[in-house]
Amino acid sequence: MSQESDTEDLLSERMRRGEERALGELFTANRQRLRRMIQLRLDRRLQGRIDASDVLQDAFIDASRRLKEYAADPAIPPFIWLRLLAVQRLQTLHRLQLSVKARDAGREVSLHSGPLPAADSRSLAAQLMGRLTTPSRAALRAEIQIKIQEALNAMDPIDREILALRHFEELSNQEAAAVLGLHKAAASNRYVRALRRLKELLAPTLSMMDKSGSFRSQAPK
Repeated sequence: MSQESDTEDLLSERMRRGEERALGELFTANRQRLRRMIQLRLDRRLQGRIDASDVLQDAFIDASRRLKEYAADPAIPPFIWLRLLAVQRLQTLHRLQLSVKARDAGREVSLHSGPLPAADSRSLAAQLMGRLTTPSRAALRAEIQIKIQEALNAMDPIDREILALRHFEELSNQEAAAVLGLHKAAASNRYVRALRRLKELLAPTLSMMDKSGSFRSQAPK
């Protein structure tokens, strides 16, 4: 793990100097993380119509074109910059495919350059549910998923977002802080509070989830 971290640090430093080869290697190393982000934030109406690989390809082209621009002022970490380009490309697809206008600012989290596709409560609830596939559990799954969505909707948007970043995208605290424009300590405190709030809201549902056997292994720790 330490060797992998050292390698990525070296790639990041080379990318900050504008090396195209380092860009390609770093993008490849983080491809699955970026894919996970796209799958989480892709509008459900477009699932099956848009392939995450196409979004990633367009994002890489954007990164190649703008590498010198980034190297001239690498204000954010290389991975966070790549993630930003991918989510901006996703935003463009949403606008073109769905004729989506700017959403209510109160429901979005501004990430560096304005509102970007948020992880909605239905996607997060589906992730928390895990995989209940047997017919006998279908009704229970639907009931519990609705309750989870209601709990997530009752949370502050930035709390939902930091849960999505830390738990579902598996970003480090430092990376989540960079995405949200927060200090590391503030991001860490926000994450702890968001977990506490989610558990409080889900308390009436925990016993149902325990019986289904799906929540304890899937919920944020």
